[in-house]
Amino acid sequence: MKLQDLEIFAIAPPPPGWGGRYWQIVRVTTACGITGLGEVYAAAVGHNAMRAVITDVFERHMEGENPENIELMSRRVWSSGFTGRADPTAFGAFAGLEMACWDILGKARERPVWALLGGRMNDRIRAYTYLYPMAHQGDEFWVEAAAQAEAAAAYVAEGWTAVKFDPAGPYTLRGGHAPAMSDISRSAAFCRAIREAVGDRADLLFGTHGQFTVGHAIRLAKAIEPSGPLWFEEPIPPDDMDGMAEVARATSIPVATGERLTGKMEFAAALRAGVRIVQPALGRAGGIWEGKKIAVLAESHSAQIAPHLYTGPVEWAANVHLGVSCPNLLMVEAIETDFHKALVTGRPTVEGGFVEAPTAPGLGIELNDVMARDHAYTGNRLHLEMQEAPCDWQNGNAFAGGAAD
Repeated sequence: MKLQDLEIFAIAPPPPGWGGRYWQIVRVTTACGITGLGEVYAAAVGHNAMRAVITDVFERHMEGENPENIELMSRRVWSSGFTGRADPTAFGAFAGLEMACWDILGKARERPVWALLGGRMNDRIRAYTYLYPMAHQGDEFWVEAAAQAEAAAAYVAEGWTAVKFDPAGPYTLRGGHAPAMSDISRSAAFCRAIREAVGDRADLLFGTHGQFTVGHAIRLAKAIEPSGPLWFEEPIPPDDMDGMAEVARATSIPVATGERLTGKMEFAAALRAGVRIVQPALGRAGGIWEGKKIAVLAESHSAQIAPHLYTGPVEWAANVHLGVSCPNLLMVEAIETDFHKALVTGRPTVEGGFVEAPTAPGLGIELNDVMARDHAYTGNRLHLEMQEAPCDWQNGNAFAGGAAD
């Protein structure tokens, strides 16, 4: 087999855009006609510029290569341009292309991808969901603890055993910053209300997006500790590992991070800093094989892996296959919108809060080309964008769950 052709799709989910403003999905075809799907989460440049990066990585490091040689291609990209490190844009582009290689290999061998990663460790895997507003709830959902508690209770009634929420204010390019006292008070109130609503039937996953300085992250942790969250996610900017270690030592809540990290070396540094739940986004971290390495590193630190998802259904499928193979899997993030379900056929689905190990060859999914074309992204904004305005210490802050505006 040899990798031969590449197609790239920029797909915009319909409003409110759960999963980001657009998704970058690739389809790679071998000379013998086997296709594979992958998804790129790296999006620090516009989608047209990223298309050029993905194309360059494929043509320079992968075209004509046997898709089995994932380690070799990975090292080519890792070393590209004399970097010797995991550049987030180039290695992120490779991540989606690498997923497609695994999809191809699974189809060629008529086995699911997890069977090529060490086999099935988990017959089913635990999933968690972000708290999204219910049909009758409006913008008050993002600032009212009672509204989020109502949504949490509804999810738990469906069988979900973990819910994530982020009431701590905006993520801003001025981070880390000091939160308003109202942000801390709201965070504690959300935790209390959701805990009261779900009792011990579900874990509380407290999300932030690297907003805070070390000292203020510790203040926030102390305020929410009484409700017993399962994790405190990315409390400070992701490149401050000394600060992450200080936060981890100061709170009883396990610190989680990884959505914005790339490559095993950055995750190794996080684990040395005391992070005990790693959250690789496979479309940025380097792909499925890099994700497996990260999981092994985590296991060596008595840590768990919880693959992150804020993209589309292809990265989701990759997360599931990785999770099936990992003994130290905690859970996987899920986004169960109608569009996620319809864009690909064969997508693993969450039933009662869990996902069964897939049985179809490869990733087990195929792209709906008509839907992809009908929802092509034509704008020029980024997948996610950080707020330029500072935290508002007078009028309060709100974070609307990453919805595209």
